Amino acid sequence: MTPVIRRLAACLLFCLSCAPAASAQERNTPIQLLLQEHGAQIKKSSRKSIGPAIDALAASGSEDARRVLERWQAKDMWFDKESGLFVFAQKADGGDLRLFDVAGAAEIGLAPKADFKQLKPNSGIRGMIAAALVQFQLNAPDPETRATALTAIERDAEPSHLTALRASLGKETEPALKTRKERLERLLTIRFAEDEAERIAAIKDFSGDLGVDLRAALTPLVATRLAVAPRTETLSPDVRIVTVGDTLARAQAYDLLVEKELAPPRTDPDSLRETLIANIEGHKIAGVRIATLNTDTARARAYESLAIQGLAQPLVTEEDVTEALQRFAFFEVFVGAPLPVARAAEVALQDIEAKLALSQTVDLALDGLSLASIYFLAAIGLAITFGVMGVINMAHGEFIMMGAYTGYVVQLFVPDYTLSILLAIPLAFAVTFGAGVAMERLVIRWLYHRPLETLLATFGVSIALQQLAKNIFGTQARPLTAPGWLDGSLVINDVIAISYIRIAIFVLALIFLAVFLFVMNRTRLGLEVRAVTQNPRMASSMGINPDRINMLTFGFGSGIAGIAGVAIGLYAKVTSEMGSDYIVQSFMTVVVGGVGNIWGTLLGATLVGTLQKGIEWLNPSNTLAAQTYMILFIILFIQFRPRGIIALKGRAAEA
Repeated sequence: MTPVIRRLAACLLFCLSCAPAASAQERNTPIQLLLQEHGAQIKKSSRKSIGPAIDALAASGSEDARRVLERWQAKDMWFDKESGLFVFAQKADGGDLRLFDVAGAAEIGLAPKADFKQLKPNSGIRGMIAAALVQFQLNAPDPETRATALTAIERDAEPSHLTALRASLGKETEPALKTRKERLERLLTIRFAEDEAERIAAIKDFSGDLGVDLRAALTPLVATRLAVAPRTETLSPDVRIVTVGDTLARAQAYDLLVEKELAPPRTDPDSLRETLIANIEGHKIAGVRIATLNTDTARARAYESLAIQGLAQPLVTEEDVTEALQRFAFFEVFVGAPLPVARAAEVALQDIEAKLALSQTVDLALDGLSLASIYFLAAIGLAITFGVMGVINMAHGEFIMMGAYTGYVVQLFVPDYTLSILLAIPLAFAVTFGAGVAMERLVIRWLYHRPLETLLATFGVSIALQQLAKNIFGTQARPLTAPGWLDGSLVINDVIAISYIRIAIFVLALIFLAVFLFVMNRTRLGLEVRAVTQNPRMASSMGINPDRINMLTFGFGSGIAGIAGVAIGLYAKVTSEMGSDYIVQSFMTVVVGGVGNIWGTLLGATLVGTLQKGIEWLNPSNTLAAQTYMILFIILFIQFRPRGIIALKGRAAEA
């Protein structure tokens, strides 16, 4: 041992011999004395016995104790084999150790490594040390350290954390962290506080809260144990009676009686057969010929004979089970918390379940409306081309795809996402309007009143447009990035949340509904479209050019599909096949709502969207099956209302 270490050891041993035994609970206890007091456990490094030593260091609350725990966790703690003194040590050149005092971490000097032994805590002990360090981290100057400590407590809370958390509340300066601490303190109060009234008050403080962490804190408190007592015994009014056959299975109830030695075990068929086989004497069992034991009743009689002779356990029949169950009352006893606390937790959980059910219903309805707004945007153009003009346009989905790619191209040149989306919407309308007019002039105008040929021709155009998109943009999905202000979700509570993009699409759908109604009811184009829809011959005689109106109407419907593509591309993948994902739903929306009626399209989109979300909720693991069920429902719906919810009069109705 070096002279430096000998002097340190002599000084400390003198202090130990002259001073009374230091209490581990006193905050001013010198750190070395505290370590010496628990030295045996620390050196043994057993997870079963190390707890008091770690608790004592944590309870001291000193900066030296925090440093000891951190260095111990990092395996930088050593002790002198001869004196038993604890030091911090780092390996130095030449095989020596550079020593540091555990009080203040001042450097002591160099010493041979052979004179010291390193403490190597296993993962279990390091976990215990980490839990003890939390109380120091809660008051650390760095906000990130405090946040990390809160996260550690949230993951694995212990009763000791409650006191540390309460002590740090008054010192917290960050509003966000203080809010987290206050919530966590209430949760730990529910779980670990000794005062029942305090726990009940904390439960009531969370009234209306649907947080998962609250449910995780309350659920263990309502844990129950199944108990049994003779019916003649008066039960406490605090227990919950359990009805056999209703909330408690007969087999489970009788097994409990057997476990409590209140009834004999039942004789199962296997043990009955084995007992009979074990008692075969010649060709008989209990005096009965084996050949006659060919029924359950006969075998039961033979077994009863063996039981009478003491060669088998008594036979328990179903009648015996029923009689035994009638003699006893079954009830549940709270074991997770004292009765008042458990009752308060039970009431709170019931309230949470009711609010959760309501919130889930609202969330499902919002999801349905969100999906309906997407289908409405995708179908509103089809409502014009198919509903008003009677044209089965299988390329409608590709106009949606063209609108999405237009938005992507605009973002290549305009890096400002907000500005690019504002530019992309009118540009997508212009591009798809022109494509729709070209398609009507080149293909559709020659095929009016020939639905099969129109379907085949537009299907061919659909394939051609998909291949053209693949040739230009490739097969890889392209990003259409939403502006930053559309990131995130509007969170109502832990259950109800809807993304801002979905809200924007919903608002866009309402805007286009208003625009469509304005164009159809307040403009000359709308008047002429309605005239041509109702009676094209009469409209022609009044000076309206049906051919021109058909061209503009088809272009208008295609342009709206392009705008829908920009909106859909904000959250869906922009690929050459994206249009095919919406063509079926678009046709269903138009047909169910009523061909050619904008209000019918709106109702159809709402029905299809909410129905699909409802079926997906019932069958969440299989989205394809949910879509199949939805299509079957639509087919059945059309059987009863072939013209949809709101039927149109005129050319579309006759088509």
